[in-house]
Amino acid sequence: MKPASHHVTRCRRCTAPIVWCLTSANGRRQPVNAVPDEEGNVAVMQGADGVLYVRTVTAARPDIRPGEWQAMPHHATCTSPPPRRNNGGQRAASGAVRPGPWQR
Repeated sequence: MKPASHHVTRCRRCTAPIVWCLTSANGRRQPVNAVPDEEGNVAVMQGADGVLYVRTVTAARPDIRPGEWQAMPHHATCTSPPPRRNNGGQRAASGAVRPGPWQR
């Protein structure tokens, strides 16, 4: 099964066809390759509301159910990923006051 054409868009970095899905675990957006992949570790399905939902294929739930298609997360295959952050994802303080000794 393939996604409907109105769901397919392009990655801004590598221009590969992707679909945006909501994760079933926490409702966050996740890009997934639009082309089904037998080696993929996620299953995508379209909900009754027309939104695409994605779940991880695990040992506990390895089967692809009717209406789902197996795919690969786009982060795993993007040929031009964003640069990695080395500060743990936190932004550096800009315009911060330099700490000094406490005075009464």
